[in-house]
Amino acid sequence: MIYGLAASLTIVAAGCTHHQQAEAPDVHFKVTDTLLRSLLVDTVKAADAQSVITLTGNVAPDETKMIKIYPMVSGVAQSIKVQTGDRVSKGQLLATLKSAEIAGYTRDLVASQADARSAKRVLESTEDLYKSGLASGKDLEQAKADYQKAVAESSRAGSVLSINKTNGKGYEIVSPLNGFVIEKNVTDDMQVRADNTQNLFTIADLSSVYVMVNMYESDIASVKVGDPVAITTLAYPDKTFNGKIDKLVDMLDPDSKVMRARVKIENPGNLLTPGMFANIKIKAKSGPQLPAISANAVVFDNDKNYVIVIDGPAKVHIQPIQIAKRVEDVAYVSKGLEPGQRVVASRQVYLYESLKD
Repeated sequence: MIYGLAASLTIVAAGCTHHQQAEAPDVHFKVTDTLLRSLLVDTVKAADAQSVITLTGNVAPDETKMIKIYPMVSGVAQSIKVQTGDRVSKGQLLATLKSAEIAGYTRDLVASQADARSAKRVLESTEDLYKSGLASGKDLEQAKADYQKAVAESSRAGSVLSINKTNGKGYEIVSPLNGFVIEKNVTDDMQVRADNTQNLFTIADLSSVYVMVNMYESDIASVKVGDPVAITTLAYPDKTFNGKIDKLVDMLDPDSKVMRARVKIENPGNLLTPGMFANIKIKAKSGPQLPAISANAVVFDNDKNYVIVIDGPAKVHIQPIQIAKRVEDVAYVSKGLEPGQRVVASRQVYLYESLKD
């Protein structure tokens, strides 16, 4: 009897165990289409392998927007109105020269205007005499020629004086454009000569500037026109100015042993000023095309690199890869990926840990 009861309990227990096993949920991790749609996806691209070259340089004015001002006459500088760094407007008075030459130009204009008026009166008188038969045609032609010469001389003297603008106190030196005074080589009471090779002022429009890059011989072969450039300065260490190499100066400086490359930078707010020191990072091509992905999509585990490749709706797999190089936030892959494939670019570590189990 006892034996029969025991057997019955064994059968019931076995039945319960079998029922529990049948109803146990499947806890194995599954990727769903909804999960994939919530993640960032990076498409593998084919790109030229790049390297970052770090160089130094300095800010320089845009030569196409810079004018050096030389004196047209000799004299003594008076009333210097601006200093280096001042913003000026087109036509603004910079300084005045007290000049004997200007006085001479004024005298020439007055004299030539008087000669023109006199020649006109002679012409009118000769025309009347010619009509009355008291003057010959030759006399009339001579009077016309004298009048034309007098008018031409008056026009010339007026042009000379208009070029050498005067305000009654002397020769005016004015700004030819809107910009900043970046150079000043004149002071009050300084004697100025028209044949001096030294300019008085340099005015530059700083809405765009050049950054001149110092390249050593080892870098010359790597840098090409069109390479993207990121520039920072000591004055604005948290601000990056972006541009491209637009010119290579094919000449090596014999003293510094550097060749210069030029970058044109738009300069809103005139933050960059000539003479500033600059740190330059150039993204230069350094090899053939390779599959490229965001470096943030890579999972590093046990000294190897992996990515999560998307095969289709709710289908992914772990793919080992070999990285040829990393340049900032881009990883260039030498093995394991092809252009056009899609990889997970967010929560990839969570997916990797869940899938590898």
